[in-house]
Amino acid sequence: MDTKLTLTMEHSVIAKAKIYAKNREHSLSDLIENYLKSITSDVSPNEVELTPIVKSLKGAVKAPENFDYNYKKLMEEIRTEKYL
Repeated sequence: MDTKLTLTMEHSVIAKAKIYAKNREHSLSDLIENYLKSITSDVSPNEVELTPIVKSLKGAVKAPENFDYNYKKLMEEIRTEKYL
């Protein structure tokens, strides 16, 4: 059963969210409901069942053994190479 919920937030946030929802052919209520479902789910990300396509891609790319997963450091290196 659906229940009405009233939220208070900045007008500009609501306006942008409505455009976002419309561009994806969803209602703002749908987007908010799905977001709340995702953050309140009892299932941990490690327990989510992978689709066959994702399973087929898993392990397809091998990172070098010395690969640094620190995103900020990696982006800094890329920008340094590009702009200096």
